[in-house]
Amino acid sequence: MELLHIHPWLWMAMAALLGLQFGSFLNLLIWRLPVMLHQEWDDDVAHFQGQEAPKRQPFNLFSPGSHCTHCMAQLRAWELVPVLSYLWLKGRCSHCDAKVSWRYPLVEICVAVWWAWCAAHWGISAAAFAWSGFGTVLLALALIDADTMLLPDILTLPLLWAGLVLSAMGWISVHLVDSVWGAVAGYVSLWLVQAVFKLITGKQGMGEGDFKLLAALGAWLGWLALPGVVLMASLVGVLAALVLRWRGALASDQALPFGPYLAAAGVCIAVFEPALMFSHRFVY
Repeated sequence: MELLHIHPWLWMAMAALLGLQFGSFLNLLIWRLPVMLHQEWDDDVAHFQGQEAPKRQPFNLFSPGSHCTHCMAQLRAWELVPVLSYLWLKGRCSHCDAKVSWRYPLVEICVAVWWAWCAAHWGISAAAFAWSGFGTVLLALALIDADTMLLPDILTLPLLWAGLVLSAMGWISVHLVDSVWGAVAGYVSLWLVQAVFKLITGKQGMGEGDFKLLAALGAWLGWLALPGVVLMASLVGVLAALVLRWRGALASDQALPFGPYLAAAGVCIAVFEPALMFSHRFVY
């Protein structure tokens, strides 16, 4: 049910502006979260070995303030405007003239477009906000995994629980039973694939983060969506691996992160909603 009566185009514009802000924060999260995790693991190892944890300056999502990663100069407010700052500065740091990655504005634009699409599709509703968050978190997970081969629990587990809770609250159109079994089937299916692969080859073919990510997708999309998600992610992943190896960018023994393809498949399924249509065939 829509919460307010506002012209659709105005609501889409408002959602896009909000998405730009979340996209800007997402860039910060994608860069800093893996560093924070590695520092935490280093501290745990030092503690386990009976050593004192290395002393370092505070580093989290709030400290230090936004700065150039090359010259470490603090960025001013006008340099932090999503997309526009990148265009004003022509993709370079105003302090040291170092090149700024094009991925920063692209992430902001992608999040803005996703939020606007959710607004157009679900209107001003709890569902629009829920699915906006779903796609935003998936984008963060995809890029973190692509950069570091990590799918942090601090993102995958809240995404999983959010799917279950929002299904129970009726904010997403997936029956709670479908959501619960989707989470179970998502985790167990990839765990079984990994167990069989390791038994045959003696190698670790997939990380536990992939299990948790597919479990989260199952919670949001329902168990009927999982075959489509896995098939789509696998096909695109294999195609990407073949292209990268053909270009010499991927060694034959080099691992390829699966998270980005799972995330992309999850968003595609959410857009077309086949699981939601199938789920209405059942009455609970």
